[in-house]
Amino acid sequence: QVQLVESGGGLVQAGGSLRLSCAASGRIFSINAMGWYRQTPGKQRELVATITSGGAPNYADSVKGRFTISRDNAKNTVYLQMNSLKPEDTAVYYCNLRGYCSGYGCYDAGDADYWGQGTQVTVSS
Repeated sequence: QVQLVESGGGLVQAGGSLRLSCAASGRIFSINAMGWYRQTPGKQRELVATITSGGAPNYADSVKGRFTISRDNAKNTVYLQMNSLKPEDTAVYYCNLRGYCSGYGCYDAGDADYWGQGTQVTVSS
């Protein structure tokens, strides 16, 4: 069983920075895609950024140039460095993992789509 544990959320003033971390636990040898999504009340969860096993990032237009996603495959951890934060970045941020290999076998995204518990990011104006 895979578990994702997020950390790093909090309250920051506009223009400030935060760094989110998400560590995957379990007998994991490798992970396919990892990413960050966010959700505000009454709205659907939206993509923030994803990163492939090879390190290729993909960003939502709203965060390009301000956010940087990275991963440490040895630690099964994904990070989101958020700079120049805006009040509209306020949301609950969720870590996502799709596809992995463990001591029990390999599972593609269709069979392995896990979410963290979410961490609140609040940007004050």
